Amino acid sequence: MISVLELFSIGIGPSSSHTMGPMRAARTYVEELRERALLTQVHRIRVDLYGSLGATGRGHGSDKAVILGLLGDRPETVNPDTVDDRIDVVATSGILSLGGYIDIAFRPSRDITLHLRKSLAVHPNGMAFAAMDKSGELLHARTFYSVGGGFVVSENDLAHPTSTTRPDVPFPFSTAGELLAICTRNNLPISEVVRRNELAHRSEEDLLEQLLGIWAVMKECVANGFSRDDAVLPGGLHVRRRAPRLYKQLMQTAGSDPFQASEWVSLFALAVGEENASGGRVVTAPTNGAAGIIPAVLHYYEMFLPGANSAGVVRFLLAASAIGILFKANASISGAEMGCQGEVGTACSMAAAGLAEVLGGTPAQVENAAEIGIEHNLGLTCDPVGGLVQIPCIERNAIASNKAIVTARMALLGDGTHRVSLDQAIRTMRDTGIDMKSKYKETSRGGLAVNAVDC
Repeated sequence: MISVLELFSIGIGPSSSHTMGPMRAARTYVEELRERALLTQVHRIRVDLYGSLGATGRGHGSDKAVILGLLGDRPETVNPDTVDDRIDVVATSGILSLGGYIDIAFRPSRDITLHLRKSLAVHPNGMAFAAMDKSGELLHARTFYSVGGGFVVSENDLAHPTSTTRPDVPFPFSTAGELLAICTRNNLPISEVVRRNELAHRSEEDLLEQLLGIWAVMKECVANGFSRDDAVLPGGLHVRRRAPRLYKQLMQTAGSDPFQASEWVSLFALAVGEENASGGRVVTAPTNGAAGIIPAVLHYYEMFLPGANSAGVVRFLLAASAIGILFKANASISGAEMGCQGEVGTACSMAAAGLAEVLGGTPAQVENAAEIGIEHNLGLTCDPVGGLVQIPCIERNAIASNKAIVTARMALLGDGTHRVSLDQAIRTMRDTGIDMKSKYKETSRGGLAVNAVDC
């Protein structure tokens, strides 16, 4: 069972799979060198990024993330405000402090290769690390795959999977059907099933503290998006930030428009999307490319629904995570595998379920909300213009946030009975992702990525 605290992880933008994943992989690789007592022998390190990582790595900051990981940084604790300066130091000096242990010669243009048209067979987000000694002899090589949401697995993990070492959970489930049966059998809401599973390997106090800490980072991200002075997002597309200006407009017209709740929801999502696009601090929910949806819907809950409180926020996140767990277990949340249906589609489904839960929905209604949320995102492509998480990603988060709210309320109008199950919808998403051409899966070689620019 994936933990809610793994599904919602704190990191930096612009991408969980292309930024956070490579950073974690690079740091893990350095620690392997240390554990094998090889650090003092390292003279050079070579990194090769393949598939989607190679095709859109520059725009997603994958090369920078690799350097940060080699320096020993973690996505959870790295200071996003100092990233560019630290990368510049490495580039100009030609020296990299490997994990903070030993200095080696390192030139990013020579030692990091982004393969634009070459992929590894196992997964489209592959990366290979190799360390050589002074004579050029290979000391240690490792291949990792960034499988979405910041999760990283090694080639060895895939070839020789091992059973989990976590304590058994009281309510294991791998399908929505199993989850609903558990809820019926034990008369429990979905959020309580997840809560009890989490308590199998952490205390109640720790769980609450970390979930509310995640919510605090989400709120801080929105606030940062409102207050930024820089008008243009980085990357060369000259996309202007809208959140600061729209925030001022909505504050001046508060209460004058019955449709304003929807405008606030869009604004919350835009603020997160712009922070993510600029490399700011965000929470994967379940990915960075879809990081604005759950915070936007949670802000809607807190701002517009009577009786909203921190306990409701916790229940929302727990219920939403149950849906995210199902998508990750039975399909994928990687845009490079599924297209944007795996990112925004999953997040919309999760947000709809979380909102239905805190609005008093039954487990069947919550599952229905999740199913509607993904059903109407099936086939969504991932074709970021310029390889940047900006167009159409930022607006797409705003649209999906409002869709999640409508979806949750639609599900609550019924009794939970519906023709297509969530399991069937997830299976359809997986099949659709497999059938989708690779140019529509985070490679920037199709769709808007080529039709919206001069080629």
